[in-house]
Amino acid sequence: MAVDSRTSSPERRPLLEEIHASYSATISSDASTIAESEEPQEPPLLNQFSRFDTICILAGLWSGVFLGAFDGTVVATLLAPIGAHFYKSHQSSYIGTAYLLSVCCFTPLYGRLADILGRKGAMLLALSLFGSGTLLCGIAPSMEFLIAARALAGMGGGGIMTGDSTSRYQNSLLNLDHTVSSIVVTDLIPLKQRGLYQGMCNILYGLGAGIGGPLGGWINDNFGWEAAFYFQAPVLLFSFALVIWKVDIVLPDEVQNQSLRDKLRRIDFLGSITLVGTVGCLLLGFSLKTTEELPWSHPFICSLFIASLLFGVAFLLVEKSWASHPVMPLRLITQRTPLAVSMSNLFGSMAAFSVLYNVPLQYAFIPPQIQCRIPLKGARLLPHSVAISIGSVFAGWVMRKTGKLYILTLISSLLATLATVLVIFWNENTAAFHLWVDIIPSGFGMAGLITTTLIAMIGGVVKQDMPVATGITYLFRTTGQVLGVALSGAVLQGVLLQKLHSKIQGPGSAELINRIRHSTEIIPHLSPELRAAAIDSYADALRVVFICQAAWNFLAFLWCLPIQENLLPDGPGEDDQQNDDTPEEEMP
Repeated sequence: MAVDSRTSSPERRPLLEEIHASYSATISSDASTIAESEEPQEPPLLNQFSRFDTICILAGLWSGVFLGAFDGTVVATLLAPIGAHFYKSHQSSYIGTAYLLSVCCFTPLYGRLADILGRKGAMLLALSLFGSGTLLCGIAPSMEFLIAARALAGMGGGGIMTGDSTSRYQNSLLNLDHTVSSIVVTDLIPLKQRGLYQGMCNILYGLGAGIGGPLGGWINDNFGWEAAFYFQAPVLLFSFALVIWKVDIVLPDEVQNQSLRDKLRRIDFLGSITLVGTVGCLLLGFSLKTTEELPWSHPFICSLFIASLLFGVAFLLVEKSWASHPVMPLRLITQRTPLAVSMSNLFGSMAAFSVLYNVPLQYAFIPPQIQCRIPLKGARLLPHSVAISIGSVFAGWVMRKTGKLYILTLISSLLATLATVLVIFWNENTAAFHLWVDIIPSGFGMAGLITTTLIAMIGGVVKQDMPVATGITYLFRTTGQVLGVALSGAVLQGVLLQKLHSKIQGPGSAELINRIRHSTEIIPHLSPELRAAAIDSYADALRVVFICQAAWNFLAFLWCLPIQENLLPDGPGEDDQQNDDTPEEEMP
């Protein structure tokens, strides 16, 4: 790929400042103004706390990050038993979709809420919503109630796991999720030490994601899936107590002096609502078509697709002409690198979350002779979760050493594609070794991809657009997560229904097919012929889903190709003058 004419521009130094700070590859737009001397100068911190107070504050916030990561892999592991319990396995994908769609909706709001309610108020609101939704999941009397509870938890998850990337007081971080704790780290920790602290946060995230699957499977086997939600209560209470006790952070003068009206005006409510309406109606239309066997011509299905189109048009109009601080500024999306980064993150996130929610379903249909060689349910996702943490750290280390990211981006994308291709060929003869190892490149590659593309996004825009560009990256990423879970669920149910009808025929076949779709637990109790037909149908349906995952990863790779590489400076002696007058070329 040709190097941009701005390759040698000294404006790129802020990107490397944070890369040199930590292997966790954190970068901060706060470091973009540096004095003429070789050492960066930053204003003194507004908040000064003792070492003990700082530890308590970060422990309270980071326990929420740990819990959010833990919750995600726990729920992905429990989809099959939850669906079977309520006799609605065909609706199990809604559990993930409801949570992620809610996160997508509330993600842009929390950074502003942190300015309006204060850091403590915003975090307590997020923990309260997440905690109440999680506990309600444990007492859910029906699948519909559980789905609604997950949506409520997602309202808080948008604050625990994803802060507002557009906040000018927040670091542009290269970890897996842009956390509210990032704002507090910026408030509390000097610039030179932030990389270390963000690295510690990344470790907690990886730990939560890594143990969520195995522990969730163990809890389900011994106490039932409901207990997996109750087990999160102690961590929630710990985080809540520390936030109330210690988080008393003074906001910057620029924020404190703003009126409530000015703060609210910076929240793009209309843009968020129209975006969720666009995505939500589209996904609901596809989901109802497959899960409820409604025809394409059904008035309800047609109405949902028309509503999605209208919401989409409204979203574009709002972002272009109405919103003063749009969640997706269209002027940036028309530029080459921002567009390529956004689309690569969209398709990459679709594939990554489809893997997270559908690969555990494949394990449910592994033949007994292979199952016995896999000792702990959920543990099969552990190597994948560990690879996510290592991939992010490795990508930051490589960029620190080489000052380049383009080839690393392509390799990361190809690794994720390779993993999804390997999964396509799983069958009853697949060795247990492959069931553990084949998805590792998916986690490693995706972590590297989102790390390098965020650097590319920030390096491809002028300084004043860096925070907004970071926000766009996370917007496309969360939207991709929702699309990946929902569309893969719709594809799974559509192909499954077709395969079951072709393999199971005769008197009573319609009722039997309905029972198989609603609960996978009846499959072991079927006659050998019917059991084989049901398992083969699920295997065929999952294979189509895995093919879709590979296609999405390949599209992510194709969108990585147009990304322009701006060489990262490799020394602290380079000038830091930002070239604000060189906008990136627009797409024709």
